[in-house]
Amino acid sequence: MSGLTPSANPDSGRTVISVDAMGGDRGPAAVVAGISLSANKNPDIAFILHGPEDTLRRLVARKRNLEGRVEFRDVPDVVSMDDKPSQVMRHGKSTSMWSAVESVRNGEADGCVSCGNTGALMMLSVVRLRKLPGVNRPAIAVLWPSAAKSGFNIMLDVGADISADENDLLQFALMGASYARNGMELEYPRVGLLNVGTEEHKGRAELKAAHDLIASNAENAQYEFVGFVEGTDIPGDRADVIVTDGFTGNIAIKTGEGTAKLIGSLLRQAFKYSPLSRLAALMAYTSLNRLNKRIDPRRVNGGVFLGLNGTVVKSHGSSDATGVSAAVKLAFKLGQSGFSERLAARVASAVSLPQDDASSASEDENE
Repeated sequence: MSGLTPSANPDSGRTVISVDAMGGDRGPAAVVAGISLSANKNPDIAFILHGPEDTLRRLVARKRNLEGRVEFRDVPDVVSMDDKPSQVMRHGKSTSMWSAVESVRNGEADGCVSCGNTGALMMLSVVRLRKLPGVNRPAIAVLWPSAAKSGFNIMLDVGADISADENDLLQFALMGASYARNGMELEYPRVGLLNVGTEEHKGRAELKAAHDLIASNAENAQYEFVGFVEGTDIPGDRADVIVTDGFTGNIAIKTGEGTAKLIGSLLRQAFKYSPLSRLAALMAYTSLNRLNKRIDPRRVNGGVFLGLNGTVVKSHGSSDATGVSAAVKLAFKLGQSGFSERLAARVASAVSLPQDDASSASEDENE
């Protein structure tokens, strides 16, 4: 099993991102447009594109800024949103998703981005890249617009696994703190545990046990534990890292996205109500545009799979060029920083937890 290299293309000096070009709802054209945006902004990035080579070459040829910065991996098949993860593991070797993850496994790329099926991508990433030593369950971490100075909080897990016990929640805290340190440059991140109230007597038994575990490891792992936090703290300034199980986290993030879309729709309706409201919208255009950028989910697109021997970023299935570019930027930043290696060292040094032997055995059988 090979780990990530400092640069998958030492001759060019660029950080290489492996991209599944076929998994998104908008097709490969949106993906190529997204990597073109990234290439415009960042001269230190190169790409490996996975999918039907003839199709991808035609799309890339229209983007002059991609000349000399893209390699192709010709694979014919695509993982659809309806495919079951188990089916992909048995029959998916000829898919663009499998090929994209394999480039990270082989050390050709510093990170992987896919807009495809989340469950299939997670299972494929776990089996092909394997979990870091000491990690029982990987987690998906996302950036959430917040009142913090950084502009965002990190929340995990948001859907890798619907359940989590106290040991899992402790590992999420360790991984989230490391992500905040390396991805957001927060030297001493604040960690909160999501609950139905901030009082220590509230919540399920595993949450109370996790509270004590996370608190006892705070000094060694170099984070500040602020205790239990509530839903109102997710976009607030009380914690930089919000720890929860995948069931709760997934509902929270989709509720937030739906609320943001509703607010945007209501604002547009309000400003079209009368000639005066249209005039007010024109006068407030700059401020409204700034607000739109601030809460636009496309600009913080990308959930990072934490706890693996490699960097994998899951982009929204409906991502346009702006969303794909944001996911690529995140993968680039983490890949360039050697985040996976730093995370492995952080988890190993902070605490030793029992491994999920059954899960490990299952992975060995699938290998």
